[in-house]
Amino acid sequence: MLALAVQLSKRGEYALRVLLDLTIAHAQGIAVVPVTTLATAQNIPGAFLEQILVALRQAGHLSATRGKHGGYAILPAATLLSVGSFIRFLDGPLAPLSCASLSAYKRCSCPDEERCGLRQLMVEARSALSSVLDGVTLAELAERTLARYHAEGTLLPLLELLGTPRKTKRGSEPEYLI
Repeated sequence: MLALAVQLSKRGEYALRVLLDLTIAHAQGIAVVPVTTLATAQNIPGAFLEQILVALRQAGHLSATRGKHGGYAILPAATLLSVGSFIRFLDGPLAPLSCASLSAYKRCSCPDEERCGLRQLMVEARSALSSVLDGVTLAELAERTLARYHAEGTLLPLLELLGTPRKTKRGSEPEYLI
């Protein structure tokens, strides 16, 4: 029996988790986050994380600051990009089959691609997945995440590690800047 693996790579998963943390840090007014803090907050091996961050910086999504107080920051324009665009950048097309892809189409070995029910189903699957992942920006994902932490009265692990004080409204529930 064959299995269809439609799943993010570890690289893609780690990158999205760190991009989310950097988006939240940006929204909280934190200029730069050290790599070690990001790695600890997300339980990611530091060397692997550094490779991911370099690729994201080279693609123009992050800025880097060297030195004792150095680290990474997300560029504001990147927070407005969709989650789907980052997945495509990190892991390639969303389509389960290349003949169903818009961005990386390749003819398959099917004798009648136009009438192939499997291809049609995979086009529908790609369209549904694209609709969801392209419909949410990193900034919106950050808002969702912070809302969840706020509702539970807890602080995001990254913000806890950075020692970021909660902003409160007259001593009540935590209030985040997003």
